[in-house]
Amino acid sequence: MIKFEVEYFEKQGGAIPVEEFILSQEKKMRMKIYRTLLLLEEFGNELREPYSKLIEEGIFELRIKEGTHISRVMYFFIKGRKIILTNGFVKKTQKTPRKEIELAKKHRMEYENRRENSGEEF
Repeated sequence: MIKFEVEYFEKQGGAIPVEEFILSQEKKMRMKIYRTLLLLEEFGNELREPYSKLIEEGIFELRIKEGTHISRVMYFFIKGRKIILTNGFVKKTQKTPRKEIELAKKHRMEYENRRENSGEEF
């Protein structure tokens, strides 16, 4: 099976939101996130619950639980077996917060605009 390439979204100024989020987590949660990212790399669009879930409009969440702590990492796919991680958050409510979904969409739009302007093909 061909693996997927997982990339972190980088903002215009060089900040990498999802990396900042992952590094801010406690060690056990960080390790669990990295293990789940390996599953995403291996299975890509075939990864399902409890590890991954489609949220809306091509935005997915990686679902990570460590003890009673729950984290989510938002991502989307682009052509060529590539996955772009956009942002992460600690889940405190039943529903995925709208602002996190909108942030993932905003990052996707910025990523696509940058690729389009650089002449890269999707």
